[in-house]
Amino acid sequence: MLTRNIDALMSWETEGMQKRENAKNPKQTLQVRHSSFSAWQIGERTTGPKTLDLKSAQKHEKEKQQSASDQAGNSTQDHLEQALTYFERVKDYIPLKKNEVLQKHLATVENIALQRGLSPEGLDVLLNVALSGHLADTVNSRILKCLIPASVIAESSVVSAVSWLCVGKCSGSTQLLFLRWLIAMFDFIDHKEKLHALYGFFFCSLQDEKLCPYVCHLLYLLTRRESVKPFRVRRLVDLQAKMGMQPHLQALLSLYKLFCPELVSITLPAKMKTYFKNSESLWKAAINTIRRRNQGTSPTSQQLILGTCHPQSRKRFPSQMGSVLRNSLLLHYINCVKDESIYLRLYYWMGQTLQEECTWYKLDNQQYEEEFKDFLDIVYKTECFLQCSVLESLKELLQNWLNWHVMQLDMESDPKISPLNTTLSGLVNSVAELIHFVGWISTVALRLENNATFLLYFILDFYETVCDVYLKYNLPLLLMPPPGVFYPALLSMDSVSLNQLCYIMYRYRTNLVAAKENELIKKTILQFKFSSQTYQEYNQYIMAMVGCLWTSSAFQKDIHPQGIRLDPEVLKKTRVQEVRNSFNIVHHPALTGYAILFLQQAWPEDKTLNFNLIKGRRWNWYLEYLYMQGLQGLKLFIESSINRVSQVSQTKSGNVQV
Repeated sequence: MLTRNIDALMSWETEGMQKRENAKNPKQTLQVRHSSFSAWQIGERTTGPKTLDLKSAQKHEKEKQQSASDQAGNSTQDHLEQALTYFERVKDYIPLKKNEVLQKHLATVENIALQRGLSPEGLDVLLNVALSGHLADTVNSRILKCLIPASVIAESSVVSAVSWLCVGKCSGSTQLLFLRWLIAMFDFIDHKEKLHALYGFFFCSLQDEKLCPYVCHLLYLLTRRESVKPFRVRRLVDLQAKMGMQPHLQALLSLYKLFCPELVSITLPAKMKTYFKNSESLWKAAINTIRRRNQGTSPTSQQLILGTCHPQSRKRFPSQMGSVLRNSLLLHYINCVKDESIYLRLYYWMGQTLQEECTWYKLDNQQYEEEFKDFLDIVYKTECFLQCSVLESLKELLQNWLNWHVMQLDMESDPKISPLNTTLSGLVNSVAELIHFVGWISTVALRLENNATFLLYFILDFYETVCDVYLKYNLPLLLMPPPGVFYPALLSMDSVSLNQLCYIMYRYRTNLVAAKENELIKKTILQFKFSSQTYQEYNQYIMAMVGCLWTSSAFQKDIHPQGIRLDPEVLKKTRVQEVRNSFNIVHHPALTGYAILFLQQAWPEDKTLNFNLIKGRRWNWYLEYLYMQGLQGLKLFIESSINRVSQVSQTKSGNVQV
């Protein structure tokens, strides 16, 4: 083994001597190139087209360069494999002093790791040897500092490394550095289940005051709801009493309190500037360098974000915070899973980036300023998804209020108690203010986000609760969505949004009809009445929807002040053919795809896709086809409102009363 290493080293030194010799004699090299060029010129004059000879020479030169590059890469890989084999065979203590073989292999690993990263297999070998206690602390420290993953870190490697901590052969400084590495590389670990199983082991390590800040940080990343136990809460409270108000302990207690507020009764600070020390500074620059080299990512934002710009990388590291902000699918997933720990990790990462790492404002450094601007740009582009989270929270707040109201009604045992007490009145006012507020911010958000479909879904989801407040929650209140929400949904390019709106309007009609009937029956005792404005807004919206989807008269019959009615002269100037039909159920942008599929299935031999064929009985067939595609909201709306409204419109009535 040693002989092979010496031979390889001599071969490498010989190549280096040749390169240095060429560097000492540049004139000789230049003369050779001139000679070759002269020979080419002679060949050009005597043999044929120079363009062909030039291309041939360029191709030959390119092949030589590629061959040299491949040879260099193979040589580097051979040296790395030799170094890893050496460290894998270490079984006893090996001193660093005067050990040239160890120093050579250590330098090889450091150089290659910092240039292009290490494979999962290489990381496994080096983790084991660094924590085994067979090497000096200086060597262990150098190994841990160069453990830069080129792709992912195998969970089994981390579990194996943690097992060495149980043996107790590595020093405290090595353990601390390993914990810092584990925190910094947490998002590179391919799986976390086995690591979560070690939660108890890490928790026991909190008693070490030097390790405690980093153990708390690791536990913060690992904590799930099921991790919170009464004995762990007591232990953290005892440690806080012993060590004082340490930010790392408060961070973990805050997370415990979020998951299980009934277990954490102590008062914790609402805000902290920073909970944890920055653990990734030793490896961050190297990771960014490898990202740019291996994946060709832009250097901007890399010092702020450990995530990457390429979809393949985002799939590889799905839990990296930077990648989450750049990936709309992952942001959608976060909104759907409702896992508090994900939000906490995201907010912690963003806070750390804003508070600790944006140091350009202290220095006259344009690069840092540009990186910070790039980071803010990412956050701004992500704002739509953060707005969706806000809307989801406001919907849950509304539902909590409504559920509380239902519970209060169930608890009413005295029939003499009037339901029109101050508590109910206050609740109605509060709910009304909340709905108006959500309508206002939704209108603004849709304008800012160009009526984003994803955002519109969450807004309409909120109004699915609002439209049923009267019947489902027995609260005498019904408020219509503002025009800034209604019309973007009506003219949406997405069938899901249109279907949601149809269902919402169907439920509004059902609630308003029920309220009207109750007003007639209980006129003497019912003091809460819906204002005429509510009915008026509903009728205006209904006219607009029927004009769009059914009677093809939206631009003529829409009577809402902020509606889509246009003068005939303006419509002519658009030069759009059959402009009146633009938003009926056949031509509506959200339903055109269904119309095309219907025509292809009904008349497969006709390739012209003539939408005019869908009329008369075929119109009814097309409706049934839409219903079969799952557009149940559209079905409920048409069956409950279209015939009634169309009859009224045919009699030229200017309004539709419920």
